[in-house]
Amino acid sequence: MRILIIEDDLLMQLGLEKTLNSYTKFEVIGQAEDGYSGVNMALNLKPDLIIMDLELQRLDGISAIKQIREKLPETRIVILTSHTLETEVIASLASGADAYCIKGASLERLLAAIDAAINGAAYLDPQIARLVIDNLKLPSTSRPNSNISLLSQRETEVLKLIVEGKSNNEIAEKLYLSPNTIKTHVRGIMNKLAVDDRVQIAVVALRSGIV
Repeated sequence: MRILIIEDDLLMQLGLEKTLNSYTKFEVIGQAEDGYSGVNMALNLKPDLIIMDLELQRLDGISAIKQIREKLPETRIVILTSHTLETEVIASLASGADAYCIKGASLERLLAAIDAAINGAAYLDPQIARLVIDNLKLPSTSRPNSNISLLSQRETEVLKLIVEGKSNNEIAEKLYLSPNTIKTHVRGIMNKLAVDDRVQIAVVALRSGIV
């Protein structure tokens, strides 16, 4: 199994390389320190599996996942990160990640995540699985496919950025709008989708296939 590591922590890089190469079934074929380099290396090397962090320089992890998934649909992606926010987990899965593992977890968990990804299954670290599952329990009035059509074009743009884990300020900067305007759009999205928070917005978007 040919593996690419995308990780900006050099010690983590070395540790992963040494650990994975100690197994005869794994071969680390490359390492990148930022998202931009990671995408380019993935496209050139076409690995079987990528282990990557979310917090990367030059190109964030969510954007990197999307670009890799678009060009290399057969390559499996395992997220190994310290980030545990539900929005980030859901954004990663929505973008195409196959497994989500937390740094500091046991080697057995990482191997389980790799095995699940390679076999076409999803893997969530037990540390965050319950949080995500709880937030997937939307009110029965929330029909993912029925209310999405009620959103305006601008609200749809905001929704997609919420799924990417962007804050209101980051969305405002991206769309050249004021933070207050973004807050208004977020409230409008919540009202139309009949949800209570940003995580539920992301879940509806994920289920509807809009992202």
